[in-house]
Amino acid sequence: MRIGVVSDTHGRAANAQAAAIVLAEHAVEAVLHCGDIGSDDVVRAFDLWPTHFVLGNTDDQPAALERAILAAGQTYHGAFGDLRLGNRRIALLHGDDTRRLKETIASQQYDLVCYGHTHVAATRREGRTLVLNPGALHRAKTYTIAVVDLTELNATHIAVPVTP
Repeated sequence: MRIGVVSDTHGRAANAQAAAIVLAEHAVEAVLHCGDIGSDDVVRAFDLWPTHFVLGNTDDQPAALERAILAAGQTYHGAFGDLRLGNRRIALLHGDDTRRLKETIASQQYDLVCYGHTHVAATRREGRTLVLNPGALHRAKTYTIAVVDLTELNATHIAVPVTP
């Protein structure tokens, strides 16, 4: 199973749409959004897939975002998602709470920990856990997302072409 991971859209629906095109080209089966969603237009950009959302530190209208996510038939996790996809246990959080991020990784309870917040793409292994920041779709030198092969448990960062 291949999944797409995005973060830090900050309401930039056109950038989210560009990311959705790239995800479709990579035949992902689900999408994870690591927070700083910013608007319900961003939620609708990922309508093609089952999508899991967590809130970020700039998502200052959580009730409105929750309503938009649920109205779109997607999954709202609040600040922390603990889910299973493709026989993998996945943690999904924004990453602004660095203590919680570190504790989640250190717990070694997850195959994959996805986070955002830094606007910097990164992948590393800590013990059995693949730790992934897909980068950002706003305020980044290069806009990036990630595609994760859950069978092999590896991730690829992909640049997203957007028009300024």
